[in-house]
Amino acid sequence: MDSKRFSKLDRWRAKFGVLAIALSCLLTAINSWGQNWILTSVLSLGALVCGIIGFFDMKRTNEKEHTS
Repeated sequence: MDSKRFSKLDRWRAKFGVLAIALSCLLTAINSWGQNWILTSVLSLGALVCGIIGFFDMKRTNEKEHTS
């Protein structure tokens, strides 16, 4: 495998990218609240799923950093 050096943006994106998407879904769901219930429910579900994935991804990353 190649040993590459990643930029700060790449490392940030790998660590917090999913949480940024979850926050975006949540804010859009709040903005569309009451106008279109199907869109609101899909975006709320997306925010929940992305938030859970981001939480466990950050947990896994922190465990890797502490064991290395």
